[in-house]
Amino acid sequence: MLSRILSFGLILGVQFTAPLIAVAAELAEIQERGRLIVAVKDNWRPLGFRNTDGELTGLEIDLARRLAEELLGDPEAIVLKPVSNLERLSIVLEGRADLAIAGVTATGARSRLVSFSIPYYLDSTAILTRDRNIRQLADIGAQPIAVLEGSSAIAHLRHQFPTVNLIGVSSYEAARVALENHQAVAFAGDVTILTGWIQEYSDYHLLPTLLSVEPLAVVVPKGVQYSPLRRRINAAIAHWIEDGWLEERTTHWGLP
Repeated sequence: MLSRILSFGLILGVQFTAPLIAVAAELAEIQERGRLIVAVKDNWRPLGFRNTDGELTGLEIDLARRLAEELLGDPEAIVLKPVSNLERLSIVLEGRADLAIAGVTATGARSRLVSFSIPYYLDSTAILTRDRNIRQLADIGAQPIAVLEGSSAIAHLRHQFPTVNLIGVSSYEAARVALENHQAVAFAGDVTILTGWIQEYSDYHLLPTLLSVEPLAVVVPKGVQYSPLRRRINAAIAHWIEDGWLEERTTHWGLP
């Protein structure tokens, strides 16, 4: 796990230094302020969600608090800001949060707008089903697999299984309806989301084959003035990988 994640970090290490319009805080400003402002998800179990008491919890919440401890010496010196998927980059670009740890995949296109840390988790496209007779991809045969319309899972499936029978759905809820009504025998999506699905609906299970590797990373403002912040975050994540804390947390939250 360590070598794969650090390899992605090297790939993503090339930073652009174009002028930054945003007014995001630099490391020294964050330390002077005495609190870290982090954009997170509150509806993406097990990355970031609310527990039965309404408190934010999950792998990325653990990561945000640990970063606050690393940068400010106190895991409680933090403001967690729940965001929608569409806000995950803009909230950092506009300086309304210092960082985003919100299920963001580090991509080349996004790297033109923001910087990324080394990955803290390698997400994947996976397949979920409630049919106990299906234990591997070969068991599906010609039966239909549901996918979100326009999702990257379509390309991954078509590339590896050109004759796969796919049906498009508009949402995760629509996918569950398709499975419950036997319109599809399985559903392909991000393993992080499907893990949360299984935690809520125990009659489903994941197939062991993962179809892609997609690095999740901390979103950091772009620009040389943010290099000290990015370096501190990278060093912290590398240390947590090395000492096993990050792997222990991913296991705790049920992620493969």
